[in-house]
Amino acid sequence: MTTTTTGILTGKATLIIGASQGIGAAAARHFAAEGARLVLGARNLEATTALRDELRAQGHHAESVFVDVTDGDTIAAAVAHCVETYGRLDAAFNNAGFNTLDNFHDYSDEDYDRVLAVNLKGTFLSMQHEIRAMLASGGGSIVNTSSVGGFVGNFGIAPYIAAKHGVIGLTKATAFEYGQSGIRINAIAPGSTATEMLIGGLAQTPPDIAAKFNTASPMNRMGRPEEIPPAAAWLLSDQASFVTGITMPVDGGYLVP
Repeated sequence: MTTTTTGILTGKATLIIGASQGIGAAAARHFAAEGARLVLGARNLEATTALRDELRAQGHHAESVFVDVTDGDTIAAAVAHCVETYGRLDAAFNNAGFNTLDNFHDYSDEDYDRVLAVNLKGTFLSMQHEIRAMLASGGGSIVNTSSVGGFVGNFGIAPYIAAKHGVIGLTKATAFEYGQSGIRINAIAPGSTATEMLIGGLAQTPPDIAAKFNTASPMNRMGRPEEIPPAAAWLLSDQASFVTGITMPVDGGYLVP
């Protein structure tokens, strides 16, 4: 059975990188409900395959592939799978992320390199392969996941802050470079969101710092993973046809002050 959907992503061949949990898994469910034809990529292939099966059981189009964003060949294979399956790549949501927590002066070279490799270089590599496919088919739309940490500082996550600032820079640069080729590139900046990654990190955080993640926004709470993807879906859709190069906060007002 195939579900007939008339959502804002209807028919769009869409790749989600970082789809195994948290915002990425919520995006898969939301994008499917909006009519997207999906390829779900992540290192945890077991999780994305289970999510694929869940979506297929509901009548949606979904595929799952292994993607490690530190390995460009796996990204290229995911993009190729989307093109082979659906004929093109219309939309891509680059959501893979990794973080560690430490004092700035205690960070190891290895932790710094890993955070930058996943969050920044991974976005760079993902966009390269996605843009190549979109140039070949006449255009498309990309949304990258930055963070409110792409605008401001915070405690104990300096490499992550640097990487997310970099994602905003890559978004601006590529939006400028490929706008005339019919490719729109934007980013979202989630605030504190109750994902598995953040909850796990907070469990290792001093209570006084952890409490700030709940009280730092005017809404006085963390976001839920399912509250983030609608912004990305809109940016990927034709409804945002004159929007490129922006980073949209989805943060409960965290950046208002």
